[in-house]
Amino acid sequence: MIRIFAVTVDLKLIKDIPMDRLTDQNIKWYWVDFDSPAEEEVKLLKTHFNFHPLAIEDCLHFLQRPKLDHYEGYDFFVLHTLNQSSLMPEEVDVFVGHNFIVTFHLTSSVEIEFIQQRIIEDKAVISKGAKYIYYLIMDKIVDEFFPSVYQMEDELNEIEAKDANQNLIEEVYEIRKKLLRLRRTILPMRELLYRILNSENLIIPKEERIYFMDIYDHLLKLSEMIESNREMTADIRDSYLSINSDRMNTIMKTLTVMTSVFVPLTFIASIYGMNFEYMPELSWHFGYFGVLTVMLVVGSTMLIGLWIKGWFK
Repeated sequence: MIRIFAVTVDLKLIKDIPMDRLTDQNIKWYWVDFDSPAEEEVKLLKTHFNFHPLAIEDCLHFLQRPKLDHYEGYDFFVLHTLNQSSLMPEEVDVFVGHNFIVTFHLTSSVEIEFIQQRIIEDKAVISKGAKYIYYLIMDKIVDEFFPSVYQMEDELNEIEAKDANQNLIEEVYEIRKKLLRLRRTILPMRELLYRILNSENLIIPKEERIYFMDIYDHLLKLSEMIESNREMTADIRDSYLSINSDRMNTIMKTLTVMTSVFVPLTFIASIYGMNFEYMPELSWHFGYFGVLTVMLVVGSTMLIGLWIKGWFK
């Protein structure tokens, strides 16, 4: 499907006009949006707009890294939107000239639809030209990153307030995977904004540059939030492992104490459990009680010695 928006010199918005009228003298600038285009519609990128074959190839081969390419008469951008359900990136390709913008995406984009609705409702937007529409698209794309990051931050804060257990740790690892997916989308977009702001071939007027600086600041904030959340997941994981290690040490200490106490007692019992005929203590009237007394003394001495050494602290 192709959507066309054209703005006349007297700032009137015309929707879905024929493509051959886009070059009329009364057209100030226009926006052509290829939304999940059919094969015949894709061919218009070459036959009607005469875009470079490499740029067209980038549009059709999913998924390209966010980037900026300069061609004669226009600039080509690859942007990544975020699928809110899977947190995986989806590609939006944008051609920007001095009086036109062409967007291409193989799947529907809520960000593109939002900007289209905005130019219909807000006449002030259409007076600023095609490059401002490109800014609005990129700004909306970046704004849609925030809800997912905020949601994961809230989940981590809830987890941090609870006692760590195996189920919570599994949740932490799942959040860490999602943060990694977001990081793979946001960092390349941040690099793209850096290139846009520092490109020698892309000349951005001073009054427009501040808009892109604002987007770059948002991406920096998102990057910092993701790194902070990743550190939080690492801290929760390390705390859980530390608690488990301490619990295991306590268990091992208890078992060691029990073993240390019962080893000499077992030794005494094993001596008197041997079936020798001539053992002096066997015929002693108080032999049984004497051995129990010796075992009690040995056990008590072991426990007192371990207590003095601080094993029970």
